[in-house]
Amino acid sequence: MAEYGHRKVALITGGTRGIGAAISRRLTAAGVAVAMLYRDRADEAEALVAELTAAGAEALAMQADVSDLASLSAAIDGVANRFGGLDILVNNAGLGIAGPLADYSADAFDRVFAVNVRAPFHAAQKAAALMPDGGRIVTIGSIVASRAPGAGVALYAASKSALAGLTRGLARDLGDRGITVNLVQPGPIDTERNPADGPNAADNRAPLAIRRHGRAEEVAELVAYLVSDAAGFVTGAVYDIDGGWSA
Repeated sequence: MAEYGHRKVALITGGTRGIGAAISRRLTAAGVAVAMLYRDRADEAEALVAELTAAGAEALAMQADVSDLASLSAAIDGVANRFGGLDILVNNAGLGIAGPLADYSADAFDRVFAVNVRAPFHAAQKAAALMPDGGRIVTIGSIVASRAPGAGVALYAASKSALAGLTRGLARDLGDRGITVNLVQPGPIDTERNPADGPNAADNRAPLAIRRHGRAEEVAELVAYLVSDAAGFVTGAVYDIDGGWSA
């Protein structure tokens, strides 16, 4: 298990479902106090809080729309005030709009980039101002940024591609404080959004060297390493966890 030194506080956007929930479980298991932002499905969020606290963890779920900068900023302040600081930010919340190019609505670009690019930037800006030196920022992207699987993903791929540049730039901006910034790009992961037995599952697995869907827990293990003390010299890096999709 990765080592974290003194008690750490983590904020995970989209932290109550799928990959985000797996990250929340993994970090609380390591003794990290976790605040999870969610947009809707409050019952599921509260159920996860109950699960984690029953296991002895410090956990909090807060409703926030990351595409609304005032809501996002207030949530980050609320987390820091509640737990007495902030050490780790995991930008996991994402929005996917896919389909034929001619069918995109006029606001599709703004909606996708507001969640997938603008929110991680502003969350990092806000969180870095609250973090001590040696903090950690990890963003969850997508392997679609490196290899589009087919038609209909132009907008989503563009938004996820922007995260590599953002990660490298933030790593330079924050390096003198020892704050690391890294990007994790999962391939097909068995979640509600992309189930291993779903209608597109076989096509998803076709490009892989390891012909199965990944598990959310596998992504969480990588994130746990990147936010640990052991990863203090790892920054500006892009990690593909994709079963060989990009090989």
